[in-house]
Amino acid sequence: MPKLEQTVFVVDDDAAVRDALSMLFRAAGLKVETFPSAGSFLQNYRLELGGCLVLDIRMPGMSGLALQKELSSRRLDVPVVFLTGHADVPMAVRAMKDGAFDFIEKPIDSPRLIPVVLAALKHDMERRSGGAPSGDKLTVTSNPRLAELTEREREILDLVLEGRQTRVIAESLGVTVKTVEFHRSRIREKLGVNSLAELFRLFLR
Repeated sequence: MPKLEQTVFVVDDDAAVRDALSMLFRAAGLKVETFPSAGSFLQNYRLELGGCLVLDIRMPGMSGLALQKELSSRRLDVPVVFLTGHADVPMAVRAMKDGAFDFIEKPIDSPRLIPVVLAALKHDMERRSGGAPSGDKLTVTSNPRLAELTEREREILDLVLEGRQTRVIAESLGVTVKTVEFHRSRIREKLGVNSLAELFRLFLR
């Protein structure tokens, strides 16, 4: 059986972003195809094409979230890595709950993006070969570090996983923004994650 050729599909309405990502992925030895809109991607994608989708969450016309839902309705199972601005984090949380593989906040950090894309490609390959593990939510039993969180840290973690921004969390708890930021830093440290995306993947994959 011939090895499945995998492709990174980039969908972004910004031509400069498409060009930059295309150069980045090609430099990493990956095959890349770019599309200026969700519609153009849908016209060209077929289920038998292996790979992953790097998708801007905000686009004119059909948004990234709408494309994700359309792929699901068509039973086109392709790992989606969203590109999102800070203000779009609540939308990214919703996308993760709907099955997105991961998300990367802008401005894009190449050393973080490449490993995420490689992991998405590996996930796609394993899924197609029947060996992809199912994503279970993290529990106190499966990871003792979760039990190290204080009651307030668990409270803030729940709000973060709902997609609420720091200012909103501070207002709802009656504390300062700096206090919430401190607790979020402690949560990441105790759970061994370096970013919001890693935190969401632990609980929402």
